[in-house]
Amino acid sequence: MKLSNKVLTMQHSPIRKFNPIAQQAKDAGKKVYHLNIGQPDIETPACFMDAIKNFDETVIAYAESGGAIMLQDAISDYFKQYGMDYGRDDMIITNGGSEALSMIFISLLDPEDEVLIPEPFYTNYHTFVTMADGVLVPVTTTPEEGYHYADAEKIEAAITPKTKAICCISPGNPTGTVLTLEEMKLIGEIAKKHDLWIIADEVYREFVYDDLQITSFGMLKDLEDRVIIVDSISKRFSACGARIGCAITKNQELMQNLMKLAQGRLCAPTVEQIGAAALYKMPLSYYDQVRAEYEGRRDAAYKELMKIPGVVCQKPGGAFYLMAKLPVDDVERFLMFLLTEFEDKDETVMFSPAEGFYATPGLGKEEMRIAYVLNKEDMARGVELIRLGIEAYNNR
Repeated sequence: MKLSNKVLTMQHSPIRKFNPIAQQAKDAGKKVYHLNIGQPDIETPACFMDAIKNFDETVIAYAESGGAIMLQDAISDYFKQYGMDYGRDDMIITNGGSEALSMIFISLLDPEDEVLIPEPFYTNYHTFVTMADGVLVPVTTTPEEGYHYADAEKIEAAITPKTKAICCISPGNPTGTVLTLEEMKLIGEIAKKHDLWIIADEVYREFVYDDLQITSFGMLKDLEDRVIIVDSISKRFSACGARIGCAITKNQELMQNLMKLAQGRLCAPTVEQIGAAALYKMPLSYYDQVRAEYEGRRDAAYKELMKIPGVVCQKPGGAFYLMAKLPVDDVERFLMFLLTEFEDKDETVMFSPAEGFYATPGLGKEEMRIAYVLNKEDMARGVELIRLGIEAYNNR
């Protein structure tokens, strides 16, 4: 018996593949600083559980396939704070942002249709596009240029007659790159010129630093017929396990066809939607506090990283990820060294090798991604262990 070529071409997550090795290190008595996964340690706002505890229905019934009205209205009010007008007919509640992306690609792509995405990119995009029989076409960026991709020449060079959409993750995972509104306009003009959809993954919207402005493709009215926004409660509200996201667009033809897929999977979880509605009603002051915490963590990690001779890294502007090119021959080999041979005071560290965030073969072998989701002291210690590990690794 044979499996599908589709699933055989998919890759395992580079974020999780070394977890068994890390567990062996912990079983051997080492403390491992986990900088590899974007799982925030900030507490989920209490209003989420309060709303669920106050759910007093005697039956947990199906929600509407498009989402619970109370959640749709809460999301609508949230976007109004940023001058964007999205109503119930413009959104479908999904099982996390991941299902939103899968549904979008299935709705847009015929076999061999191409999707542009700047690389390095969130690795699951490869899975989502492959599931839809599409082809992921990378727009390559480098650590030397801070992984910036809002360049008309670079983007247009990747467009072919088969190109259907361009994906923009801003603020970015894994790079932390943030698009300005002017850069979004530039990408929008390219999309209009070549009749492309814009898939705007904006789940880290509020996490921008150094006084950067919060931006969204939804702020550009002339693009609303081609923009599809992906949103989620996972990172913004530290609620990764609740699995509530949404797909948002003013394009009603797309929305009606997304609904076919939504109806096919029946609905997103009823109870989690009730909790999510409470989260979207959080005051703007909540984002100010969380943003300040992550900015401090970024600064602690970056300060320590800059002590590594030969490292290449520009300070990221948003999300809670940082990518860097390290002075080692092979980052995966170096990570194995950290987990199996290295320790400092019975401690070691784990990050995500970057090769799995690239589609172009051979790229990313000297790069890593870290998630600054631990407190400032632990972030500084974790990056210090990377520095000490590099010294030990290169002096073997």
